[in-house]
Amino acid sequence: MDDIRQRLPTKPVRFLDKLRQHMRGSGLAYTTERTYIHWIRRFILFHGKRHPDEMGIREVEHFLTHLAEDRDCSVGTQRIVLNAMVYLYGRFLEKPLDGLAFTEAKRPRRLPVVYSRDEIAAILSQLNGVGRLRVQLLYGSGLRSAELLSLRVKDIDFASSNIFVRSGKGNKDRTTMLPQGVVPDLKRQIERVALLHAQDIAEGYGEVYLPDALARKYPSASRETAWQFLFPASRVGPCPRTGVVRRHHLHPTALAKQIRRAVRAAGIHKPARAHAFRHSFATHLLEAGYDLRTIQELLGHADISTTEIYTHVVNRGEKGVQSPIDRLAASPNLIREQSQLYGGLGAIAN
Repeated sequence: MDDIRQRLPTKPVRFLDKLRQHMRGSGLAYTTERTYIHWIRRFILFHGKRHPDEMGIREVEHFLTHLAEDRDCSVGTQRIVLNAMVYLYGRFLEKPLDGLAFTEAKRPRRLPVVYSRDEIAAILSQLNGVGRLRVQLLYGSGLRSAELLSLRVKDIDFASSNIFVRSGKGNKDRTTMLPQGVVPDLKRQIERVALLHAQDIAEGYGEVYLPDALARKYPSASRETAWQFLFPASRVGPCPRTGVVRRHHLHPTALAKQIRRAVRAAGIHKPARAHAFRHSFATHLLEAGYDLRTIQELLGHADISTTEIYTHVVNRGEKGVQSPIDRLAASPNLIREQSQLYGGLGAIAN
């Protein structure tokens, strides 16, 4: 239940608790909250546990430069840390960081890991049942692993062939496509969830976690099948926020392990990552001729420049750039010359 916000004191006293309360009041996504808190804590430790209110621009510059020069962090990581510092000082402490000057990270953003269609088929052949369905949705809908695991039964709209992604990255909602090929398996999975939910209710459980606002607005929703997670955990457990015993969704590590085993069993030597299926989804749509704007909306990217990275890994195919050596190889004269050359070399060897 790592994605459930920890309960805070009504009147926080500790600095980080006050900061968390401010972030929640500002509407930051929980993933953003955790990331910012992680880097702010590291910032405080880096400066010998000094209070942020006693520090300022010079210390922030020192920390950002340290990450670039001593830790060799990526451009993306340094940007995230900068955002955390800007939030800490600009919004929470109300001490804007004007005129920051620091060494910028040089390690470039790497190209995404993309599986070919044959590799996707090979990976799926190593999976079955609900495990196969999860990977089919990662690839067929372009979902992030956290988005997949957070899906509720009600988020699947068979009538419109849409999947509703709630509070995705950036705390934004969006829709993405529902692959028609998985519809029968999805309906069977929802039936399994309904049966499991009925069993939980019979055993005295049956509630599912809802964010505070929803829990207050719909007090009985937590016991309805529609709000149950599409991919529930195998066991119930106590909620870290309230202590109520509930069934949460499958843990991300279980999904990651399953994917790693399938990729290895398929004999694929690329990194085994759940996010690679999302990259493959975007790349294969681009290869099929879909425009970047459509792909951007399906992926939920705020900036199209993020989507443009897939233009660097797309397979150009017959309509794209052809290597000059491939053009030479297609020449009848070259083929004849190569045949004569190899024949001559064979005679010399003999």
